[in-house]
Amino acid sequence: MGNAVKYTRTIFEPEHELFRESYRAFLDKHVKPFHDQWEKDKIVDRGVWLEAGKQGFLGMAVPEQYGGGGDPDFRYNTVVVEETVAGRYSGLGFSLHNDVVAPYLLHQTNEEQKQRWLPQFCTGEMITAIAMTEPGTGSDLQGIKTRAVREGDHYILNGSKTFITNGINADLVIVVAQTNPEKGAQGFSLLGVERGMAGFERGRHLDKVGLDAQDTAELSFTDVRVPVENLIGEEGMGFIYLMQNLPQERLSIAVMAAAAMEAVLDETISYVKERKAFGKPIGSFQNSRFLLAELATEATAVRIMVDEFIKLHLEEKLTVDQAAMAKWWTTEAQVRLVDRCVQLHGGYGYMREYNVARAFLDARVQTIYGGTTEIMKEIIGRSLGV
Repeated sequence: MGNAVKYTRTIFEPEHELFRESYRAFLDKHVKPFHDQWEKDKIVDRGVWLEAGKQGFLGMAVPEQYGGGGDPDFRYNTVVVEETVAGRYSGLGFSLHNDVVAPYLLHQTNEEQKQRWLPQFCTGEMITAIAMTEPGTGSDLQGIKTRAVREGDHYILNGSKTFITNGINADLVIVVAQTNPEKGAQGFSLLGVERGMAGFERGRHLDKVGLDAQDTAELSFTDVRVPVENLIGEEGMGFIYLMQNLPQERLSIAVMAAAAMEAVLDETISYVKERKAFGKPIGSFQNSRFLLAELATEATAVRIMVDEFIKLHLEEKLTVDQAAMAKWWTTEAQVRLVDRCVQLHGGYGYMREYNVARAFLDARVQTIYGGTTEIMKEIIGRSLGV
């Protein structure tokens, strides 16, 4: 965190800062020299996952008996997200792996599944994804049409998913499917679909506005025979599991927003001190100072909110509606801030060679994935009894 945010953080202990230094060194050596190429390729090299696993940056919350870090402290996840965002290494799908998929594998799987999946999850040999969204179904999860019909020792899975992060590289995909359509929200189940299963195919590698190095794909399932042993949790409990785990996903997105705001604002402040117009730095004009004052205040407010919600999450007290508040408020603030920082850069802010331009493109999806701003407001409104 730079000088723009006027707030001293207190949530980290010395061990978290040591972990931060290690992860920063990993990024400098194994990500920074290659990320531009990965952006051109629209996907990261799988080798970076293996290196991250070797150094202990995958599965920090996974018990040591399965090869993980053995510490469920979400602050380690926070460090990984913050440093990844600060470096603008958008191709690394580690937060999806650690923050979103890991809770399902830790809390909803049986012992046999844990032994089968978690060791490779931690080494980076098995990259994971979760498939909720469908071409005709976005934030309305109850509208999911993908169907899994029990047939002996298998489920026959048919349907399609889209906008799946890690979709090309993923070796294990947690698929949300209808198993009992007549039961409504109680009719969804989670299935672990593995690379190589007949009928499981990757569709288009999607061409996004931003997050160029992140592989995002369409997935299709045609009569995929998924063994009953790959049912995650109990049949019919899928929707409940999603509701239990979505708050951490949304908090993780808020952590991204706060880190991105700080990084872009610090870079912009440095720029306006050096860039001159009419014979003096553009940062010295009152309009620039006032705008930067507003942005520093907004970034500070977001930082305080996110850190307080991280504390609540560490105490297992973060509620669904609080996570929704964090998600929509921080991401909308991120989009506003980055847009204004582009303006302060003038024409250079529109050039991809400048980080602020790419941050502008990367930011836009933040208010969409993980549940749109509108859905977050709906969740909050319902919690108020209206």
